[in-house]
Amino acid sequence: MSETSQQSLGTEAFAAQFQARRETLPGSGLGWLGALREAGIAALAERGLPTPRVEDWKYTNLRPLETLALTAARPDAPAPSLDLVPSLLATTDHPRLVFLNGFLRPDLSRLADLPEGVELAGLADLIAKQPDWLQSELSDDGKFETTALTALNTALMEDGAVLRIARGAVVERPIELVFLGAAEAQPLSIQPRNLIALGEASQATVIEVHAGLGEGVTVSNSVSDVHLAPGARLTHVKLQDESHRSYHLASLRARLERDSTYEGFGLSLGAALSRNEARVRLEGSGGHCLLGGGYLMRDKQHCDNTTVIEHLAPHTSCREVFKGALDDKARGVFQGKIVVHRDAQHIDGHQLSKALLLSDDAEMDAKPELEIYADDVKCSHGATAGEIDHDALFYLRCRGIPEAKARSLLIQAFLAEAVEEAAPEALREALNARIIAWLAAKPQGAN
Repeated sequence: MSETSQQSLGTEAFAAQFQARRETLPGSGLGWLGALREAGIAALAERGLPTPRVEDWKYTNLRPLETLALTAARPDAPAPSLDLVPSLLATTDHPRLVFLNGFLRPDLSRLADLPEGVELAGLADLIAKQPDWLQSELSDDGKFETTALTALNTALMEDGAVLRIARGAVVERPIELVFLGAAEAQPLSIQPRNLIALGEASQATVIEVHAGLGEGVTVSNSVSDVHLAPGARLTHVKLQDESHRSYHLASLRARLERDSTYEGFGLSLGAALSRNEARVRLEGSGGHCLLGGGYLMRDKQHCDNTTVIEHLAPHTSCREVFKGALDDKARGVFQGKIVVHRDAQHIDGHQLSKALLLSDDAEMDAKPELEIYADDVKCSHGATAGEIDHDALFYLRCRGIPEAKARSLLIQAFLAEAVEEAAPEALREALNARIIAWLAAKPQGAN
């Protein structure tokens, strides 16, 4: 077997999807978009899907995808009855886009009474109505590495969420993006593409909810491009609770200009295999990035959080805090890299990963990295994995709390620290409720 074949998986099935649908994909009549798609499928064929022999994928194996007879999701597929769209919010008066298998469902979305300065729409609609603006946002400017997964998404993207906030607009109500996956007999390939652009000195909160309907297999490969103009502030919260037979692959690419702030938090509960990859460029002085994550995995679930934060300007800062609990034969991965470029002096960067192993068969792999080319910086990183604190458990048991309850309380408190650190206050109760529900589904200590 050649070195190349050992480092990549075949992409013939995706190439066949592209060839069959190239003339019917949104914007097929736009020359620039067609060229972008062709470049994407060519890059995918050149790279192939990565294997663990690729350093960034050392701990996560996509080979199970080769066994799936994937078909592309279609907008005209039969839709299940939806009595209640999952949400992290208790109210129903906020703007919302709902996607089923990657395609916008206007009947379930809520776009009335959008605040002034807010544009919220589906990507397919914008391709038809505002292709010139999309050309500048979608075209590859070389600032981010083209990976196999982003190339695949570029070739096959059909729909997704587009959010534009005008200069100076402060959006009080959160904006919710709900992505539902529903497959029947045939596993589905879903390629959402999201664009979020905040104008100068604007502010917004975006909530993503990814959920599965039924136990069918979906492979979601999403790409989200975020651009924050000077002084903009985005709070971005994501809940992933998809079917335990599905695959969730998400790539976030964020550019932060001068004095802008990106605060992101993700809670992962579902999917057989999930990978959340975030690449952030701090391009202007005063930029700040906060990345937080929590994950709860059991059975043979696999959750990979991989981040790269690049400091390209002086006086920028970042903070990463990821915490998770792994039960049964679950596996967690944290790969975090902070890169400080030569001219980026006076940097403050911090990175922390902590995991609880709830069984002898659970596994955690952590690889924190600092790559520093400047001399006036303050950077730190740390990673730990271990069992529940036996002294704390003994303390609770001595006060009459049953062992299963005591273990659940300690796990809840451990994850709550990550929620408190990175999630906005208005959503902490809802996120903690999801953690409690996960713990209640299998009492701690039960086989």
